[in-house]
Amino acid sequence: MKELCLNDLLDLVELYNPEGKEKVKKAYEYAERLHKGQMRQSGEPYISHPLNVAYILAEMHGDTDTICAGLLHDTLEDTIIKKEDIAHDFNQEVANLVDGVTKISKLNFSTKQDQNMANIRKIITGITEDVRIIIIKLADRLHNMRTLQFKSEFKQKENSMETMDIFVPLAYYIGAYRIKSELEDLSLKYLYPDKYKRIEDIKLRVEDDSKHCLNEMLTTINSILTNQDIPHDIKVRTKNIYGIYKRLEQGHKLSDIHDLLSLKIMVDSIANCYLTLGSIHSKYHPINDKFKDYIYNPKTNMYQSLHTTVFGEDDRLVQTQIRTFEMDKIASFGLTAYWDIKKGNARDVMQEDLKQKYQFFKSLVEINKVFGDNQEFVYQVKSELFSDKIYVYTTKGDIIELPKGATAIDFAYKIHSDLGNTMISAVVNDKVVDPEYELRNKDRVRVITDVLSYGPREEWLDKVQTTKAKRKIREFIKGN
Repeated sequence: MKELCLNDLLDLVELYNPEGKEKVKKAYEYAERLHKGQMRQSGEPYISHPLNVAYILAEMHGDTDTICAGLLHDTLEDTIIKKEDIAHDFNQEVANLVDGVTKISKLNFSTKQDQNMANIRKIITGITEDVRIIIIKLADRLHNMRTLQFKSEFKQKENSMETMDIFVPLAYYIGAYRIKSELEDLSLKYLYPDKYKRIEDIKLRVEDDSKHCLNEMLTTINSILTNQDIPHDIKVRTKNIYGIYKRLEQGHKLSDIHDLLSLKIMVDSIANCYLTLGSIHSKYHPINDKFKDYIYNPKTNMYQSLHTTVFGEDDRLVQTQIRTFEMDKIASFGLTAYWDIKKGNARDVMQEDLKQKYQFFKSLVEINKVFGDNQEFVYQVKSELFSDKIYVYTTKGDIIELPKGATAIDFAYKIHSDLGNTMISAVVNDKVVDPEYELRNKDRVRVITDVLSYGPREEWLDKVQTTKAKRKIREFIKGN
């Protein structure tokens, strides 16, 4: 990897935010002065780390305050500077961001584990204050994972486990797929080096074997769309190493992985997404049950795209993902794409969209309110938000995200408290079931209510998985 210098960062910032250059330069020189004499385990001057973090943020077109906070992110922890100094020398916003990513001092805790839990809580709940805190932490973790070879084997495994447990789910929830995929692959490389190497070899072989098929499809689709005057761009993608590993571990054969090979097709409008879909289906035979419309029914992290798996040359399965150019930015960078799309007021739009549109955000706020103890908070977040999930549908077709093992009661309370409090049964896929019925992925659910019902039972507390359902049931029982 090429060694970065300040000019690399400034050149990148110049491309999308020339007026921010001077402030970024000032932050770099400020951090360089404070970290003088400090070294990384690689033997490089410490400033190389914040510089790389800032560069990752600039690749996402981060705003000036975020880039400055990336450069200064370790100063409160590792130098003599105080938050008030950063606020005075830059502004309050930069100071708040740096403070948001700074670990809580070990002086406040009796054990290392208590400190660790408090810091994990601080990282996770940072998103409720300012999503940019999480984005800086993800950039920080990504650079640390990229340079993990200089750590001991124990540290490599410990950092990789924490990355998979905490940072990969956070990247997924804000839709930052590029960071998520790279963090997954880097973690796998240190956790299971032999398996990583084997799958990396398989991936390279598949890419080599499939070159001809993909080039044929790329050329054909390119000429179809050109003839139809549809502005477009097409990219070839192979599933990331961790994605392949996960499917193989679940018992699938390589030939079963329908999205092993993908063509990403970007067009200029939603109408042209559907025209493109029709053109592809008229040329390549689709597998009907592998079609997904995430444009009119986005994923819970706001990912939008049409997915269709077709038979390419030699009967190879190829997934085509069709989306607009703007959707592609959001698919790659998640909420951070707003820096490009919304420009000046991106941070406010990010925060507002998080509150209004992202289901996990409401669940996180709920868990944070209910659990005072840091260890219990982290356990609940991991089991309710960061573990396996199921996606079920309302009768209107809206997608509801729930933890695996969730019941129809959890579903009812997720929709509305009154729905849970007056629930007597549910209809799942046209079949009447008890409220305690455990839901499965893709179930279609309708709640049956009766205002004269007895209300939630105490035994429901042992059946439900979500914090909100437990809190609402307890409140109801207490009030009656």
